[in-house]
Amino acid sequence: MSTKKYFPKRYFMVLGTFLLALLLYIDRVCISVAKEPISETLHLNDKQMGWVLAAFSLGYALFQTPAGMLSDKSGPRKVLSVIVTVWSAFTALTGAAWNFISLLVVRFLFGAGEAGAFPGMSRAIYSWIPLNERGLVTGVNFSGSRLGAAFALPFVAWMIGDFGWRPTFMILGGIGVVWAGAWYVFFRDKPEEHQGISEEERTVILVNRQQQDASENGNKIRMSTLLQSKNMWLAMGQYFCSNFTFFFALTWLFPHVKSEYNLDTLEAGFYTSIPLICGAFGNWFSGAMMDRIFKSGQWNRSRIFPASLGFLLAAVGLVGSIYMDSAVGAIVFLSLAIFGADMTLPPSWSFCVDIGKENSGAVSGTMNMAGNIGAFLTALAFPYLQSWTQSTTPFFVVGALLNSIAILMWFNMKPQQPFST
Repeated sequence: MSTKKYFPKRYFMVLGTFLLALLLYIDRVCISVAKEPISETLHLNDKQMGWVLAAFSLGYALFQTPAGMLSDKSGPRKVLSVIVTVWSAFTALTGAAWNFISLLVVRFLFGAGEAGAFPGMSRAIYSWIPLNERGLVTGVNFSGSRLGAAFALPFVAWMIGDFGWRPTFMILGGIGVVWAGAWYVFFRDKPEEHQGISEEERTVILVNRQQQDASENGNKIRMSTLLQSKNMWLAMGQYFCSNFTFFFALTWLFPHVKSEYNLDTLEAGFYTSIPLICGAFGNWFSGAMMDRIFKSGQWNRSRIFPASLGFLLAAVGLVGSIYMDSAVGAIVFLSLAIFGADMTLPPSWSFCVDIGKENSGAVSGTMNMAGNIGAFLTALAFPYLQSWTQSTTPFFVVGALLNSIAILMWFNMKPQQPFST
């Protein structure tokens, strides 16, 4: 075997999916930063903006499983290229909204366009990444989404201040089209199809990636099979809890901190970027922990322990933030909450690839569908609970309870029990 040094092609794929996650969340979080100028221009109140934020999550949730099945059938190369182009068009069209209804429709369609991104990534990971690297690679991908959101908060605040909110959305839409073209040109669905990969790396991947049972070859999973699985329902339930916590950071954290502690727009952007950066570290920490435990021969524990620890930290962080009377104290505890919530992502998505194999897109899409119902409810729960109780405390208490329930779910999940098609 050749001893020639080379940079593995699978890591170029990981770079591409990392940049996709970065872009995904820059496009997603900018609506939160633009809340005030959009509300003023279109004459929207907080409850209407809650519905605008929720419309994205609803579209995103409803199209998860179909988009995942499409990636399984047609391959992530074509599917990701098309969906990134589609959602980039709706990002740009956000800047053309003229009233509440038009903004609601565009954000719903934007969410539907983004739906296939992470299921497509999962399908690519199944084909390209050895099983003992799955945790860290998944963590790196999701850290891109957190860094994208963290970067977007101050950067988009600056862009909106200098260019206005309408041109900002149009500029961001153009960037996505560039990524889609590059992905289509350079990526291939399987390492066997990539002409630039070395024989040495191809062998490493094929020998060490998760093997498909001969009886499963060519079979595509049905929705009825997914919904008959206890594993699937538990994965959906715990991810609902995870997203309820995390999507607060993408939707209401910025306006909440800005209003609660009387910060200006740029100052609030920097403060609220900190929990998202901590989320990126949570992904890396959890992914590395998973691979370390897996290499010791404990497949189940490598998924269950990092996820359970993450949910515990998220619950503690949410409750602790209630008692803080300064922006710094609140951000410290909310950073702990987001760090913990993001620790749950690598085990959640690795679990879907574990049990889904060739159907990883459909399985992960179904889990993400449930998670984004949690995101949908987060976007509405925060303003409505605050309106009903005149306090933000009930929202954080509900989030902490959901995180505690998720720990119990994880102790009943079985990563080594795949679907039977």
